[in-house]
Amino acid sequence: MSNVFNFTFVPWFRSVAPYIHKLRGSTVVVGIAGEAIAAGKLPLIAQDLALIQSMGVEIVLVHGFRPQVNEQLKAKGHEAKYSHGMRITDSVALDCAQEAAGQLRYEIEAAFSQGLPNTPMAGATVRVISGNFVTARPVGIMDGVDFLHSGLVRKIDAVGIQRGLDMGALVLLSPFGFSPTGEAFNLTMEDVATSVAVALQADKLMFLTEVDGIRVDVNDPASEVDTELPLADAKRMVKDLPNALQPTDTAFYLQHCIRACEGGVERSHILPFAVDGVLLLEIYTHDGVGTMIVDEKLESVREATMDDVSAIVALIEPFEKDGTMVKRDRTEIERDAGYYTIIEHDGVIFGCAALYPYPDERTGEMAALTVSQDTQSQGDGERLLKRIETRAKAQGLQSIFVLTTRTMHWFIKRGFQQVPADWLPESRKRKYNWDRKSQVLMKKLS
Repeated sequence: MSNVFNFTFVPWFRSVAPYIHKLRGSTVVVGIAGEAIAAGKLPLIAQDLALIQSMGVEIVLVHGFRPQVNEQLKAKGHEAKYSHGMRITDSVALDCAQEAAGQLRYEIEAAFSQGLPNTPMAGATVRVISGNFVTARPVGIMDGVDFLHSGLVRKIDAVGIQRGLDMGALVLLSPFGFSPTGEAFNLTMEDVATSVAVALQADKLMFLTEVDGIRVDVNDPASEVDTELPLADAKRMVKDLPNALQPTDTAFYLQHCIRACEGGVERSHILPFAVDGVLLLEIYTHDGVGTMIVDEKLESVREATMDDVSAIVALIEPFEKDGTMVKRDRTEIERDAGYYTIIEHDGVIFGCAALYPYPDERTGEMAALTVSQDTQSQGDGERLLKRIETRAKAQGLQSIFVLTTRTMHWFIKRGFQQVPADWLPESRKRKYNWDRKSQVLMKKLS
């Protein structure tokens, strides 16, 4: 049993290590919808935030309180009023918001103050700091509607928040702000979280929401979630969406993610709080769970450099050990680094392939096609193949070929056909291992 556990745990831990290393010292702003707390998700979210903080990530947590305020209003027999997607905060609603905020801050601080018994962070101490870090201004009157005590963020005390983070504390903010004259304004969690992320130039802004993310087809709720959405596409999408009035509207969180990215935040995320461990899954796995909005796509296919050799060696080593691939010395890979194409995501290399040209025969060998076991079946192999074909065409080659013992069907599905070993270029034929009996598959380039 322990051997099985070791077999699964070690590769998994190695796969997340690059993300742990990359995120150490980064700043993450997390906006948690009040609905998540109402659904009883706070204890698990607190555990995960403590775990993330223990790995060197600075965290600012901004809580929402929509359902809690509405519950208070209902108890007082007062109707909740909205316009333009914002609450109209009269004096009764302001009192309810203050009561709800006080209760939620108490619950959140308590969640981080228990030593987290019987959890992965048992015995950990998480210090929580709050303060008047948000200066606000009134929304005022819009289209004839007076929003009364509803406000917008005017200024964030980024220096004060950073001091708290530098002390090793988690900074907790409620969606409240105060004017320079001391007047209180009810804000939205989304506005506060976005403004804080921009002011701190945070590495990530993460919304824990009722929605799964942004669908590939926004008109089809059954379509898959788009895990990575370029900022330019997100901006085009928002223009075509009808409104952003309800949290479940596609544009509701998306508009704030766009604002954050335009303000200098590298990545903004829309995540479903219903998924257990969603923060860990989004931060420490390849594709994550919800939707990430980025200024540029994080996945790229490019030619390798000498700096990539160690990653290439580590990538192909497991396949050499199980006999899928022929053993290659590091010196050989260093010598041939210019022949390699790699695919990387967020700075981590997940695939590679090499093209060895035989210009006299107008063909080239695609070798060492490898995709990490953690990310297979996600199309990376096809992307590498297309890039190799493009490189081959640019060199005037009319075909490419591969030698394989186990992956014949994958190549055949992609237009390769089997040819005899005698078909190989003479110089390659002399190095052919007749004992290995690799099949030779060739694809003509149109």
